[in-house]
Amino acid sequence: MSAVTSAAGSTGILRVNPVAKLAVALLLGITLVLTLDWVSATVALGLESVLFLWAGVSWRTFWLRTLPVWVAAPLVTITVALYGKVSGQSYFHWFLADVSDGSITLAIATGLRILAIGLPAVVLFVTVDPTDLADGLAQIVRLPSRFVLGSLAALRLLGLFMDDWRSLERARRARGVADRGKLRRFASQAFALLVLSIRRGSKLATAMEARAFGADIPRTWARESRFGLAEWLLVLIGVGIAATAVTVSVATGHWNFIGV
Repeated sequence: MSAVTSAAGSTGILRVNPVAKLAVALLLGITLVLTLDWVSATVALGLESVLFLWAGVSWRTFWLRTLPVWVAAPLVTITVALYGKVSGQSYFHWFLADVSDGSITLAIATGLRILAIGLPAVVLFVTVDPTDLADGLAQIVRLPSRFVLGSLAALRLLGLFMDDWRSLERARRARGVADRGKLRRFASQAFALLVLSIRRGSKLATAMEARAFGADIPRTWARESRFGLAEWLLVLIGVGIAATAVTVSVATGHWNFIGV
């Protein structure tokens, strides 16, 4: 169990099946992607903010894990405001940049939508254990076990990549080949890491095949993955947030369907 999971304790959504968390994140994301208006994003973000209090995640963890979202949202907002679709009164124009009523409205809607999609996704998955997610995808969603277990093994190896990168860097410096040419060093070291990763992946795939992880016969699972009342309640909360956001947006005349 990760440090984040341990810090969260046994409260909030920690004990909810990861499949339900994935379903809610996809539901909110798809709903808000279908429209580009600030009303639906604001309503969804407001309702989500209230639920963050019962997520079982400490405030320090919340701000640290969601920091990329908070950084990306204003940057995208500024970019869209400068280069978005021009309509209405223009307030600033220089070369390709043109700030107008239309671009400002579009920028606000885009920034709010990033927050409304990104924040709940991070909060939902900050307490997810990869093994629990794999169990749920295989037992509940019925995805092929070969695909699920292969993905889980690959995910488990991500931590080794950083260790391999640091080991390669130290080895190259010990040989005196990493003092100059940062771009060249990065490219050659990345290629070396790619070769090392392919070799390790091939060995791991062979080992898993030898242990019958790729067999076609129905397999058993060490832990049963259940989808019960708590999971359905979380899904219903996600449906309620999405439905409320869409209803308010349509009722106020701000719904702007852009398709998939």
